[in-house]
Amino acid sequence: MGAGHSHHGHDHGHDHGLGHSHAPADFGRAFAIGIALNTVYIIVEAGYGFAIGSMALLADAGHNLSDVLGLIIAWTGATLAKRPPSKRYTFGFRGSSILAALFNAVLLLVAVGLIALEAIQRIVYPAPVAGGTIIVVAAIGIVINGATAMLFARGRKGDINIRGAYLHMAADAAVSAGVVIAGAMILWTGQSWIDPVTSLVIGFVILLSTWGLLTAAIKMSLAAVPEHIDPDAVRGALEELDGVNHVHHLHIWNMSTTETALTAHIVMPDGHPGDAFLARVQASLEARFHIGHSTIQIERGDGSGDCEDC
Repeated sequence: MGAGHSHHGHDHGHDHGLGHSHAPADFGRAFAIGIALNTVYIIVEAGYGFAIGSMALLADAGHNLSDVLGLIIAWTGATLAKRPPSKRYTFGFRGSSILAALFNAVLLLVAVGLIALEAIQRIVYPAPVAGGTIIVVAAIGIVINGATAMLFARGRKGDINIRGAYLHMAADAAVSAGVVIAGAMILWTGQSWIDPVTSLVIGFVILLSTWGLLTAAIKMSLAAVPEHIDPDAVRGALEELDGVNHVHHLHIWNMSTTETALTAHIVMPDGHPGDAFLARVQASLEARFHIGHSTIQIERGDGSGDCEDC
């Protein structure tokens, strides 16, 4: 059998482990508490923002809303990932987290544009702002965001979803601290322009984080090789295996925001080396590159055949 495209069932090795663990069941409560606390705070913060005409509070509320959506996406992704595959959805619903992240990023970009437009209008037509109220409301945000971050602190090192939730909420606490400083400056100087300028700064922070989310979601949607994986290193690791002549049809992509898959054809002149060899290859891919879902096809030949898709 040459190096072409033979597909005998016994020549395939499949590993269906997970490249990264999902949020354990006990983090469901942390997600629920974090979402509930922050949703109530967003309503309060936005209400006071509208009542006293503070763009800084409204921008911070928008930032908090983005992170609540992030928590919902992470929780939804972890939940959907547990659903079994079907005849139609052979990978289950793992990819839904990618679509949700893409949709979330687009909405956030629209929100940043609206915040910037309103802030510029406030700079041109300034209005008095209650600095004391800004300080009190934003200080509450520091407590709530900090407490929510602590809910995810113990899991941040072992799960990328949990780490993302932790970093988002910790960043929110820092942004709220910035709003407190803006309120203090308004009280000290009496300058109302500080409020809309602060909202522009917050909008810029949201834009930076959203742009990263948008580009990552687009790359995942296009089945690009994940940023943390060097495809040449993967190919080299496979070609260094004893008896391997050539590697082609190598594909690496994100199945979800937390899982990575790989398919590859390995050309071995001496034929199929056995299931133990495939198990070692798959275990190595998991350990070295965090690729938890790999499918390896063994082809017999010298690797000299044509391969138009390589």
